Amino acid sequence: MSVRRFGMACRLVPELREEYLRLHSAVWPGVAQTITECGIRNFSIFERDGVLFGYYEYVGDDYEADQRRMADDPVTREWWARTDPCQLPFVDEGDAGSRAAWQEFTEVWHQD
Repeated sequence: MSVRRFGMACRLVPELREEYLRLHSAVWPGVAQTITECGIRNFSIFERDGVLFGYYEYVGDDYEADQRRMADDPVTREWWARTDPCQLPFVDEGDAGSRAAWQEFTEVWHQD
């Protein structure tokens, strides 16, 4: 099984920072279950000064299909409806309050 690693970043809407952190202090079990069922492991989100950095590893066989499966999950869609408005693009390229706010990084080096 191969592992794909993802790094991404976005910013928090300043007045919604506490709401975002509150939601992530107790991620809904259905969201966590869907993330796992869709092949995502070792998922972390870090915050500093209103900037979010996310990292995860994908261990499945069809990333695009698993991403569609996640997007079709009603619990995950409700979660995103609450978290997306808290997010802004890291740089002014994505749409505020949407999945596009998270912008992916290119992996340049890795060591196990």
